[in-house]
Amino acid sequence: MLSGKKATRYAIALFLIISLNFFIPRSMPGDPLTNLLGEDISLTASSVQELRERMGLDRPLSQQFLDYWHDILRFDLGYSFHLHRNVSDLIYDRMKWTLLLSLPAMVMGAILGTLLGARAGWKSSALRRTQTGFIMAIYCAPPYFISLIALYLLSYKQGLFPLKGFYSTGSALDIAHHLFLPSAMMTLFSLSRNYMIMKGSVLQEKGSLYATFARAKGLYDEQILFRHVFKNALLPIITLLALDFGFILSGALFIEIVFSMNGMGSLIYDALLSRDYPVLQGSFLIITIMVVSANLLADLLYSYLDPRVRWQ
Repeated sequence: MLSGKKATRYAIALFLIISLNFFIPRSMPGDPLTNLLGEDISLTASSVQELRERMGLDRPLSQQFLDYWHDILRFDLGYSFHLHRNVSDLIYDRMKWTLLLSLPAMVMGAILGTLLGARAGWKSSALRRTQTGFIMAIYCAPPYFISLIALYLLSYKQGLFPLKGFYSTGSALDIAHHLFLPSAMMTLFSLSRNYMIMKGSVLQEKGSLYATFARAKGLYDEQILFRHVFKNALLPIITLLALDFGFILSGALFIEIVFSMNGMGSLIYDALLSRDYPVLQGSFLIITIMVVSANLLADLLYSYLDPRVRWQ
């Protein structure tokens, strides 16, 4: 169960973060109107003032902040300066593709990384040392670098996968064909993080007294690992998964740029370049809700897996 103090902390954090989502875009240098029109366009002062009134930029910052909260409470995310569409429609169109790309990768990376890391940390062998070296190389390499290599070798040279986009014809097979390579890259990076953390956690837990006691009772290695050690070693992975899930919409940014996919990552990137405040506010709001929800779920899982958290 979630205590009243912890629920209050989450509510305060949510309020503060949503408020920061308003101020952070406006603290960036540059003007949305200049980015929208371009520097070579010259308008009369009256035309500029009219455009600012339509965009709501002529009001005092305090009034804009109150309007921002008023719109959020009415579930209105505003209208994009640059793309000329409702922000909620834009986010819905882009978010479903990013989730389709990222969710399977996150789940597969968590399962494979956790299981392989647990086995590698529990018992060493030549094969597992080689496996660890390969995964460590993936873990240390920039995501865009390996993605560019995979795109060049498998798509450009071999022609096995499309070079860009989420689909060509829109059929299920066509979408799966477009998503396979970028999703495989995301799975690989997610797997490497979970693998390294789980391996270190198992290495720490296997020297504990309860593992020695389980071995003294006559349990075999696999039984000790998965019936006793695995549950305790899983706690750091829950934190990592909560962060991955919270930032899943923005975490696909590099993959979407490399593979030219119009998802949430590219939407946020383009909004940053164009100083599109409503799109940034709406995107950050969705990410904020996902981060807070993921951390709330992680707290509940901690209480379920670790009795010490419940006692505290």
